[in-house]
Amino acid sequence: MNYKDAGVDIDAGNKFVQDLKKKVPYLEDGFGGKMKIPSGYDSPVLVSGADGVGTKLRIAELTRSYKTIGIDLVAMCVNDIITCGALPLYFLDYISCQKIDPNILSDIMDGVITGCEQAGCRLLGGETAEHPKSKDMDLAGFATGIVEEKDIIDGKNAKKGDKIIGLASSGVHSNGISLINHLLWHQKLFLKYRDKGDEHLGIGEEIMKPTEIYAPLVEKLVSNLPVVAMAHITGGGLVENVPRSLPKHLHAVIDYNSWTLPTIFSTIQSAGEVPEEEMKRVFNLGIGYTVVVPEEAVEDAMYIIRGYDSCVHNTEAYVIGEVVDNS
Repeated sequence: MNYKDAGVDIDAGNKFVQDLKKKVPYLEDGFGGKMKIPSGYDSPVLVSGADGVGTKLRIAELTRSYKTIGIDLVAMCVNDIITCGALPLYFLDYISCQKIDPNILSDIMDGVITGCEQAGCRLLGGETAEHPKSKDMDLAGFATGIVEEKDIIDGKNAKKGDKIIGLASSGVHSNGISLINHLLWHQKLFLKYRDKGDEHLGIGEEIMKPTEIYAPLVEKLVSNLPVVAMAHITGGGLVENVPRSLPKHLHAVIDYNSWTLPTIFSTIQSAGEVPEEEMKRVFNLGIGYTVVVPEEAVEDAMYIIRGYDSCVHNTEAYVIGEVVDNS
């Protein structure tokens, strides 16, 4: 017997790595990626995060589209670490699969490379593992950023009256997908559904829109404005994530009528008869990231945002709430 008889093809794995190096020539052959800490910091703090794309992989499988899932992987990690003001430095990935499919893995890694380019960080390394007895593929990502210790944004400077600016999401991102999968299995939501109000995209295409990467825009805001708190709106929605960015004595009041709910969310809510409060706890509802600034900085913040062209589209922004005393 040999390893291939057991379901693991070493040669296929090696070929995948060599093909990847043609796309990312700076990848090293050693056992660990290396990167110098950038100069110019007096007291640098490294900030790291790990995440995955969860059951969005199931939608990728159903739609047979893996070209954007790698962007999601980078986004879910990078959008977390930038909330304290950190600049992304590098990213690592882990892919487990039953059997190496060069086409699928190539599409995934193309997305990872694109995501790293959008985030302004380096793909430093990764791991691909064949698990012959497992039917499911899984992805995990790991990102590290850097911030000057005195410049860490942790909400401690937030105060009553500060305004909450919501940066639009590019869709459902990578949260609440298990509920969507549940609807698909119960035939209440169809991948071929098309809606005239959303550029005739099918539900599958709409769900597979990659998660917006906010790093470049956030860097511009932090560099020019007194940003006091930030939150990445993932599982838990605005209800749970915005309060995490504020000190205990403060509370966020969100006006859910201050932006237009994207069609995809009303479609999901209708198909599953999902209560409004559950929608708020499960999905981002069109707001993927929040920035808290003093009231006098709102106009300047909106000016910067409106003048910013992201890698994907122009990012819309709305004043969606206010910081109040927690009493």
